[in-house]
Parts: sequence; C-alpha cells; structure tokens
Amino acid sequence: MKIACTTTGNGLQSPVDPRFGRAQRLIIVDTDTDAFTVVDNAAGAAAAQGAGIQAAEAVVRAGAVALISGHIGPKAFRALRASGVKMYTTDAPTVEEAVKRFKAGSLTEAKSADVNGHW
Repeated sequence: MKIACTTTGNGLQSPVDPRFGRAQRLIIVDTDTDAFTVVDNAAGAAAAQGAGIQAAEAVVRAGAVALISGHIGPKAFRALRASGVKMYTTDAPTVEEAVKRFKAGSLTEAKSADVNGHW
C-alpha cells in the first residue's frame, strides 16, 4: 500500500511538514517494501490559491491511499475524501516515525479539516 507524508526534506529521516498544501515535498512510501519516492510540491507551495487541491491531486496521482500530515485544510480535506484517500494527522518528528505509527495503527483517521484555509 502506498501512503503519502508531508515533509521538508528528501528522506525518511526528514521532518514531517505540519502543512499539507504548502508542504515543500511529499514522500510516497510503499508500506510493504519501505521503498519511497519524493514528490516536489514547490508549485503548490508557492500558489496564491489552491495549494491544498494541487497537493491532493499529487497524492492521488502517486497512487497513495492514505495521507499523513501535521494539519489539513478544508479544501484539501474535501478533495482527498472525494478521491477516497484516508487522512491522518500526526506530531511525529520524522517521516519514518509517522510511517511506523501508521503501521502500528496508532494514528487516528481525521474526520474533518483541522485548520482554516491558507494556513
């Protein structure tokens, strides 16, 4: 299964970016093999509007069925939910720790956005 995690870096030891739409990058992790790819989100992060929707499209294009981030805004939440992507928020310090928590079942699925837009 592929999951996406927001990050400021390029690897599993990188910090989790607390923002979704304006995250610098997304790391897509295959939970079966722990292989990962990095998706640059510079265009979305710099967008005047629609950053969350652009990032949501990137998650869906990458084939991820779940997203882990610090926070998720309302437009991104609606776009991801409409695409069937489950969302989880975390305070994990690294992508690797966030993925471990996901695999252990210790993350709670988000039922709504937890920040206002343009956060």
